Amino acid sequence: DWLKKRVWPMEAAHTPASIRASARLGIAEMIKGGTTCALTMETVNHTEDVFRVVEETGFRATVGKCMMDKGEEVPAALHEETENSINESLALLDKWHGRAGGRIRYCFAPRFAISCTRELLEKVSRLARERGVMIHTHASENRTEIEIVEEETGERNIAYLDSLKLTGRDVLLAHCVHLDDAELEILARTGTHVAHCPSSNLKLGSGIARVTEMLSRGVSVSFGADGAPCNNRLDALTEMRTAALLQKVSHGAEALPAQQALRLATINGARAMGLEQEIGSLEAGKRADVVIVRLDQLHSAPRPADIVSALVYSAQSGDVSTTIIDGRVVMRDRKLLTLDEQEVIEEANREAALLMTRAGI
Repeated sequence: DWLKKRVWPMEAAHTPASIRASARLGIAEMIKGGTTCALTMETVNHTEDVFRVVEETGFRATVGKCMMDKGEEVPAALHEETENSINESLALLDKWHGRAGGRIRYCFAPRFAISCTRELLEKVSRLARERGVMIHTHASENRTEIEIVEEETGERNIAYLDSLKLTGRDVLLAHCVHLDDAELEILARTGTHVAHCPSSNLKLGSGIARVTEMLSRGVSVSFGADGAPCNNRLDALTEMRTAALLQKVSHGAEALPAQQALRLATINGARAMGLEQEIGSLEAGKRADVVIVRLDQLHSAPRPADIVSALVYSAQSGDVSTTIIDGRVVMRDRKLLTLDEQEVIEEANREAALLMTRAGI
């Protein structure tokens, strides 16, 4: 119902102008919250407009056009022919991958198994390896999705993806909430990355991912926000804190400690995007993606003895004072330098109202 009644109608109603407004709003929020880099699956249409906004704002992103050539009750504006989806993705890859000194990259982004034919998924698997780019898709977010995949393929979701070679060190799967032990072993064996999206999983009632078990098996886990409609925030500090707290419910107070949570939010995220040699830690020779966080606010006083613990459990997005991406200061003293914050808000309000009218919501 969430996809059919809200998300898909709104996606189908997007125009280039509303996509640009959405991208500016999301990037502005992420920069203000200390996020310097993101991997994002966009909508089926108008993905080039997102690339343009990424380029002009100085943000670092790996972007993929959403691919979907199958599904019931999918609006006509979102349903693609398989070859058209592939060809448009390849055209975007050729034009944008590696732009801005490598700050902008492309990934193949099939939506999820039940929105894609086997033919599309097989071609994505082959082309991504031929072109040397990542694959990003969503998997095992809720039980209904898993049941549909089993009915259609006879396999559980992760096993099905593995059979299509849609696992590996160049694959990032969002969610992975409902996995059995065999699926955890597939992820560990193949080196597949998982983007854990705790706030979205809670808001949509999807469940709590087995992050502790993933980590104990050596699965590469990082954090994600999912789409803003599924979360209402794009706030890395919130996701880090929420993830750390959730694992303690089932596994005790020592589960996902602060040091480990911070690694998931930084170097693990870089590794999941194939960028661990460039970003994700402060080291000589790496690109300068740096944030400065104030820990002298009421909610972080008295002065913390354990800075990492304070970052994970006390810090808020409003505590980020400066954000630097690729050596360029994009926010200083809470002021955005590549975007006009008030204009971003006004544009988002205007375009959102028009979009909702077009979508009939």
